[in-house]
Amino acid sequence: MSTDTAIQTVQNLLQPLLQEDVFLVSVKIKPTNNFKIYIDADGGLPLEKCIKINRALYKQMEEMGLYPDGDFSLEVSSPGIDEPLKLIRQYKKNVGRFVEVIKTDETKIEGKLLAATDEQITVEITEGKGKKQTITCLELPIIDIKQTKVQIKF
Repeated sequence: MSTDTAIQTVQNLLQPLLQEDVFLVSVKIKPTNNFKIYIDADGGLPLEKCIKINRALYKQMEEMGLYPDGDFSLEVSSPGIDEPLKLIRQYKKNVGRFVEVIKTDETKIEGKLLAATDEQITVEITEGKGKKQTITCLELPIIDIKQTKVQIKF
């Protein structure tokens, strides 16, 4: 079975398992038949949901005989904080958080994500301190974004 076929089959099995506000971010497969499935949820994703989806999907894959010898593994988790945002839905979920955006021209922008639409995001950039502080709102077309990561600020 080709990698693309395996990923498509797993995505088809996964869709009915994604209930409420849970959505698929990505499916990756390593040469050792190790499936890494990233899911997320608009309201946060508890570990129990990941475990429940993992067990249900594993059972279906076994019953289908996708890998007759059982030589596959499955990891279902939310994307780590170091994973870039991939979907507009993830951008919308992270409005209000600080992000680092790398544009396609390699320009780096850091600021607070104020809004996200299907076409663009709005980032608030604060420069300087005290009385010299300036706040700028920058609208960035999604097409001009190479990568966006959420930043942890303390």
